[in-house]
Amino acid sequence: MIRVALLVAGKDLRIEARSRVLASQVLPFGVMALVLAGLALGPARAGHSGAAPGLFYLVLLLVTLLAVGRSQSLERAAGTRASVATLGLDPAGVFLGKSAALALELVTMGLVLEALAVVMLHVALAGALVALPSVVVTLATLAAAGTLYGAIVGEGPVASTLLPVLALPAFAPLLIAGERAFSAALSRQAEARWWVITLVALAAYLAVGVLAYGVLEDS
Repeated sequence: MIRVALLVAGKDLRIEARSRVLASQVLPFGVMALVLAGLALGPARAGHSGAAPGLFYLVLLLVTLLAVGRSQSLERAAGTRASVATLGLDPAGVFLGKSAALALELVTMGLVLEALAVVMLHVALAGALVALPSVVVTLATLAAAGTLYGAIVGEGPVASTLLPVLALPAFAPLLIAGERAFSAALSRQAEARWWVITLVALAAYLAVGVLAYGVLEDS
């Protein structure tokens, strides 16, 4: 399973490195959304508003939806599903590999966006650094959840519009937990319960994905 996961993750990352879709389209979208969020707050409220963590995570959520759609599009390429079936790859390994690749891509973009949040939303640099581990864990959870819901949506003409409808309600608790953890980091408070929520969600999505990904892909 681990070997398959490494092969799938390497495949997705190599494809993305060649196409640069995330770097040239998804990340710029996140940057523009965060800039607009900073302009919406205005210079007077930037850095003095409790909305900054929520706006940051809202942008991350939109970026995640685009990245999940991109990740699933790789599996819809001609011959990909047939190759997976012919090679007899372990579905659990495929799920873990795609989740790992997506998590790495989301964390990379998240680091850029968090640095931009320091500039545009005037988030305290020290607080942003303290919040960084929680951001990484939240993005890893979003990657696992997004991979699972992408398999549920599957192929078809409505896949791109159905994904947000199904995924957003499931992403909402992660958005809240991430925002509260970020706010706690900015105010130098210890909020372990939000970490617990995110870690439990990560374990749950990984367990469900390992057990059910093959069934969802075949349905």
